Amino acid sequence: MTVNPVKTSELEKLLAISCGLVSQQGNERLKVILHQVLGDICQTIKKYDITDEEFWLAVNYLNELGERKEAALLAAGLGLEHYLDIRADEKEAAAGIEVGTPRTIEGPLYVANAPLSQNYARMDDGTEQAEIMWLQGKVTDSNGKPVAGAVVDIWHANTLGGYSFFDQSQSQYNLRRRIQTGADGSYAVRSIVPCGYGCPPDGPTQKLLTAVGRHGNRPAHIHFFVSAPGYKHLTTQINLNGDAYLWDDFAFATREELIADPLKITDTHIAEQRKINQPHTEVNFDFTLVAASDNSDEAKIKRMRVME
Repeated sequence: MTVNPVKTSELEKLLAISCGLVSQQGNERLKVILHQVLGDICQTIKKYDITDEEFWLAVNYLNELGERKEAALLAAGLGLEHYLDIRADEKEAAAGIEVGTPRTIEGPLYVANAPLSQNYARMDDGTEQAEIMWLQGKVTDSNGKPVAGAVVDIWHANTLGGYSFFDQSQSQYNLRRRIQTGADGSYAVRSIVPCGYGCPPDGPTQKLLTAVGRHGNRPAHIHFFVSAPGYKHLTTQINLNGDAYLWDDFAFATREELIADPLKITDTHIAEQRKINQPHTEVNFDFTLVAASDNSDEAKIKRMRVME
């Protein structure tokens, strides 16, 4: 009978030392979390009799993931970022906390400090031949009262699924703007209808997804941060109805309440008022913010982001 060479007592000793449990120094929370994670990895190696070659293949994969800066993309693709939303929803429900517009994932493609405008902004630089989009809505509180001075931070892809900064062919802050709402809580932008995107086909995220029989595509969507003093910061995105991947988003970001219906505008008077002067697509979406319980609620979560 074959006996596993790693005895339980030896493994326990190894993990206790490697995670610093025998030391009085270091971060105690990190120690216990690392101990759990490494213990689970060791048990997985044992349970599935993972070979040395398979282990080092995984290590090399992590190297490639870091080199391509796709760790955040993979976190979305494996549903881990969505799970954070599930956990937050569960906590709010258990505590009976009031909720407004549903949250959903931020994704890895935000760039801070986009130009700030009052009430209205044009987001595209005019270089791309694309369907014009007029995006508008209101920000209100849970009682339906307009939230004046809220900042609606918007970013989305172009018609090829590329995001400025990450796609060097685009101008700085193309399709990225911040709009401060007026007294009636309204915001409006002129932009172009975005396209969904797929993971880089030669990247490690798509490599893993392909290995488990999954695609790496997202539906057409628009990202938002919505914030205002005294209100809980909202991270969300809307998906455009009719997209083939609407309910098959590899990043698990689609929520029923976050689907917008694009509307074709052919009324020349409306087009003239918007200084578009041609048929275009209108997208309407309103946001409901809830009161913050403390100052920390007003800020977006801390994570590494691009700062231009």
